[in-house]
Amino acid sequence: MTQSGVRQGEDTRQGAPDAPERDEAVVEDADDGDGGTEADDGGAEAGGRGPRRGRRVLRLTALTLAVLMAATASAGYLYYEHLNGNIRKDVLNLGDNKVAAPTPNAAGQTPLNILVIGSDARDSEENQQLGGARETFGSTPLADVQMLVHLSADRSNMSVVSMPRDTLLKIPKCTDPDDGTVYPASEGRVMANQSLGHGGPGCTVATWQELTGIHIDHFVMVDFAGVVSMADAVGGVPVCVDANIHSRDGQGHGSGLKLEKGTHPVKGEQALQWLRTRYGFEDGSDLARAKAQHMYLNSMVRVLRENATLSNPGRLRALAEEATRALTVDPGLDTVKKLYDLSDELRGVKPERITMTTMPNRYVGARVEPTEDAERLFRLVREDIALDGKDARKKPAKETKAPADPAAADGEIAVQVRNGTRTDRLAQAPGRANTVAGLLVERGFTRAVADPSVLPSEDRTVVRYPSADLAGDALRVADSLGIPASSVQRSTDVSGVTLVVGADWREDTAYRAPAADDRTPESAEALNGADTSACMHVNPAFTWS
Repeated sequence: MTQSGVRQGEDTRQGAPDAPERDEAVVEDADDGDGGTEADDGGAEAGGRGPRRGRRVLRLTALTLAVLMAATASAGYLYYEHLNGNIRKDVLNLGDNKVAAPTPNAAGQTPLNILVIGSDARDSEENQQLGGARETFGSTPLADVQMLVHLSADRSNMSVVSMPRDTLLKIPKCTDPDDGTVYPASEGRVMANQSLGHGGPGCTVATWQELTGIHIDHFVMVDFAGVVSMADAVGGVPVCVDANIHSRDGQGHGSGLKLEKGTHPVKGEQALQWLRTRYGFEDGSDLARAKAQHMYLNSMVRVLRENATLSNPGRLRALAEEATRALTVDPGLDTVKKLYDLSDELRGVKPERITMTTMPNRYVGARVEPTEDAERLFRLVREDIALDGKDARKKPAKETKAPADPAAADGEIAVQVRNGTRTDRLAQAPGRANTVAGLLVERGFTRAVADPSVLPSEDRTVVRYPSADLAGDALRVADSLGIPASSVQRSTDVSGVTLVVGADWREDTAYRAPAADDRTPESAEALNGADTSACMHVNPAFTWS
């Protein structure tokens, strides 16, 4: 899209694993930052995990909005319109498929989901100086930071889910509405950060919705220059290291961060260094970097709530100028007033009710893929269950909305049944696909058949469907067998309504749904927003005296 500045070089770098590598001596971890496919494992360290700049986006989201609301309070209409003109806009969703908005709770409230994207764009001299080798100037940017911010329906709590940039997934077909360019769905799985090069942030939104089944209301995208331009606004954010650190090795790899042991406020380029540091933190993986990012974000939120440095009108206006230039948003957030309204809601959540998590994942070579725990985490967000476990007992929700496309007659619904009863400890229970397919036929689903060609492994029985027009059919199949609606999932991994018999249904003909586990998975490495004791462990190889 021309307004978002993400279209430059698209034809030459879209999903290109052979694109020039970025100079790691200039931008940390560039060795595996240019995207890749499932097979593209060579040359990347087996530590490529969490989103490397996740911190900067969320902190900038809240900070930017706080600055804007204060700066425009006394600035007048013309200045307000000037700031509105600075904000770049792009389409929310470039995919063909949509995810229905969540059902309102008993009070008529609905949650708010915002996808925060950190772009590694090298499309300006300022961005070039901050983070990239010269050969990457003007190349298609990557969505190297992807964080979903979930604000609960009652606005009492906030959950944040970071997706590692090198997560392997399928990018759906995306269409640029400006010129009609069609970006075909990826062939097989590719790195998640490539989605930005398929037409803009709207394709990153489409990719998230396909993977998680979570309805996304807005996106906010920030680039390198935006990080540095806003970092001073709160007067520095306290961070802690348990030893002296210098993030630089003998080959020039590292962010350059140099701090003494203890707690220090960081701002400007030093804040950017903290948020990019991998070499020197713990085991040097992206997972360690994600942990540092979460610590920074939690500290930033606490500072924002008490900050008194934003009282100078001149400074505020300068910050507002930088803030609006740093953002690309969807049309639902394209004015200062809309951003202010959003900030008001975000700032109302107390730090102790903010939970930062990383999408549970496992290695596939040097890349990662979502685990079963990731689906549980996504379900908690979909069902608006607080990740800190402090939810009050919820009142019954309003009646669930029927699918836009109602179910066909039972005898017309084609269903594939797969045996997914195998676990790490138990062999596959024989004949389960045939047994359950026979149950469906007896109940009028005469087009149900066992599919022995795929032998998945599922802890719980699920019904999957590929597109919105089959949602009603999938729900009808589930209902006929007593499978709860929460176990009906949209997935691009299937071509039609597909029932996978899980390890929870290894015998008998009656399905008994297990009690839902609403605890946040330990593998999500949750960090509470009120935790002031967090301190990054420094790898002894990167310390100094």
